[in-house]
Amino acid sequence: MDYIFYSLIAVLALVIYSIINEHKQKKALIERLKEEWAAIPDTEYSSEKLNSIKYFYRTQRDENLDVDDITWNDLDMDEIFRRINNTQSSLGEEYLYALLRKPCFSAEELEERNRLIEYFQTHENERLHMQTKLNKVSKLRKISAFEYANRLSELEPKSNLPHYLMIIALILSLAFIFLNPSIGMGLTIFTMVINILLYYRYKKEIDNYFIIIAFQLRLLDSIEDILKLSIPELEQYSKRLAADIKTFRQYKRGSSIVVARNVSGSFFEAIMDYYRMTTHHDLIKFNNMLAFFKKNKEVMLRIFKVVGFLDSMIAAASYRDMLDYYCIPRLSQDKGHPNLSVIEVYHPLIKKPVANSITEDGCTLLTGSNASGKSTFIKSLAINQILSQTIYTSLSKEFKASYFTIYSSMALKDNILSNESYFIVEIKSLKRILDKAKGKYPILCFVDEVLRGTNTLERIAASSRILASLKNENALCFAATHDIELTYILQKQYSNYHFRERIEGNQVLFDYKLYKGRAVSKNAIKLLKLLGYSRNIISNAEAAADEYMTTGEWSTI
Repeated sequence: MDYIFYSLIAVLALVIYSIINEHKQKKALIERLKEEWAAIPDTEYSSEKLNSIKYFYRTQRDENLDVDDITWNDLDMDEIFRRINNTQSSLGEEYLYALLRKPCFSAEELEERNRLIEYFQTHENERLHMQTKLNKVSKLRKISAFEYANRLSELEPKSNLPHYLMIIALILSLAFIFLNPSIGMGLTIFTMVINILLYYRYKKEIDNYFIIIAFQLRLLDSIEDILKLSIPELEQYSKRLAADIKTFRQYKRGSSIVVARNVSGSFFEAIMDYYRMTTHHDLIKFNNMLAFFKKNKEVMLRIFKVVGFLDSMIAAASYRDMLDYYCIPRLSQDKGHPNLSVIEVYHPLIKKPVANSITEDGCTLLTGSNASGKSTFIKSLAINQILSQTIYTSLSKEFKASYFTIYSSMALKDNILSNESYFIVEIKSLKRILDKAKGKYPILCFVDEVLRGTNTLERIAASSRILASLKNENALCFAATHDIELTYILQKQYSNYHFRERIEGNQVLFDYKLYKGRAVSKNAIKLLKLLGYSRNIISNAEAAADEYMTTGEWSTI
């Protein structure tokens, strides 16, 4: 009797410990969520992880409207995604990535996103409740939730007969203990070892699928918890989720044997692990659940998208609160020429950015020396257009623009694998922009140093005609260049702006401010003096530059 009493006391102590530990973990989670709000997420992304995050987008890709790979890479959008990605689930981060790749052209849809973002910004308690529920869904480390849901639907259930035979063998060996305890115990241990070995053999084949089913079960549990919150502002989404999870009631029934949905490491779960290994009960249930899922895959994917959308809106709210300032953009479907007007726009990846303003309904050339701010400025415009048409947020005091498809040709490289030179890569990149300029929506395009991969004569001749061609299309082009000649050739078609630098002592100083008109400084020649070039070289270079600016021709030496 004493043995039974002390055993019960031990079990009770473990139960109490599990409850207290669960409470502590929940409290710690809430504190962590508060600390992480409006902060840059401290998450490392392996190439494998990033690739899995991109899977959902690839299934939704639109080659005519989306931000393509060249533009995405030019603008360092992976890093911007990382900064926004304060999601709690794999569904959230996969949906967020896809959302940033797909500019929206619907005012109604963008306003709905803004409604949710503002709600999560201003209702901390409700947002924390949502985040704690979504956190239970968790993030998968190496696989895409959407990808493995699709793979799961292609998997064929296997026969449960081998598992039933193993259960029968275990029951018979246990029964034999009553006939011959020593032999029965030996048979039981032997049967359990065989069952455990075969369990891992079978489970290894379906382990990743097992992970996604476990993920789905956590998701269904979390949705039930979210529905209990009864948040009026989420009513339309709650109704959709409530209707869809009814379909999966049968799916969930008895599913606790497949995976733990309690606190990780609990006493009861440790016992259940041994039960699963010896009886294969979870493998049997897995096959039954697989057959059910194959019939109801589309409903589950619909649940994935709704939850992913809500999680991504919470992340967007966190990002807004991180910013020094932002505005809600004013976007329009203009029948006339496309336009863009921004006040004090800045780049999201620069620690101490210099804000600039511009208003244009025509194409623009930007001139200035290296490192003066040309590339950063046009990237700022491109990134803010993408953020305006995705999370309805502009890093500026005011942002007014047409709806655009966005393209760039900036950070290009030689393609060694396809044996293409820089120039070939560049002209292909520019050709894709020209081709897209004939689409349904106007394009907003950004070009850094047009045709830098060829000689001066052909570069100026060809680039001036390419840029002129864009002017004649349904496009708003911003092109950064060192070729002052272009500002004269295209002065009737392109507005001119420039960035300046000044030399003080032995230093070159930049203010990174945008100025109207073409660049006129000759500080590049002055830099020769700072580096110790002879006075003769410097004076002759200045004289040659002055002569060209006056006559438009270079004299022979």
